[in-house]
Amino acid sequence: MKKYKVTLTQEERDELEAISSKGKHAAKTVLNALILLACDEGKFQKQRTINETISQVLNVSMKTIDRVKKRFVEEGFDAVLTRKPSTHQYHSKVDGDLEAHLIALSCSEPPVGYKRWSLRLLADKAVELEYIDQISHETVRQTLKTSSNPGNKKDG
Repeated sequence: MKKYKVTLTQEERDELEAISSKGKHAAKTVLNALILLACDEGKFQKQRTINETISQVLNVSMKTIDRVKKRFVEEGFDAVLTRKPSTHQYHSKVDGDLEAHLIALSCSEPPVGYKRWSLRLLADKAVELEYIDQISHETVRQTLKTSSNPGNKKDG
């Protein structure tokens, strides 16, 4: 495994110490600050600590320490303290047309033998009527919940 050497300036150490001593930061940020402070091999570090000790004291894995060090060396000081934005893209199966069909279906008479529509019945009927190839009852629930919730409108 590639060894990453963390060397901090006095200003960086001061900032990390401020982050770790004040309770105004996310837990992950404080943990990363403590890891960097402990891994520092620069001239301002008073006591050297090995990764095994850091791992035991902070109750994190060795891999976490290596990841923080790698990110510091490759991406810089600020990258370790800020969270990366998610790159995951969520694609909704439900468009306005399907939403309208689901609402109309839920307002219609339920099938024979049922007193009211269930989410599973609505999902099965939407597939049966070929509004969509497949849909889960949870997607139906979320669609009906968001379409029937008018928000925080107050009459007054």
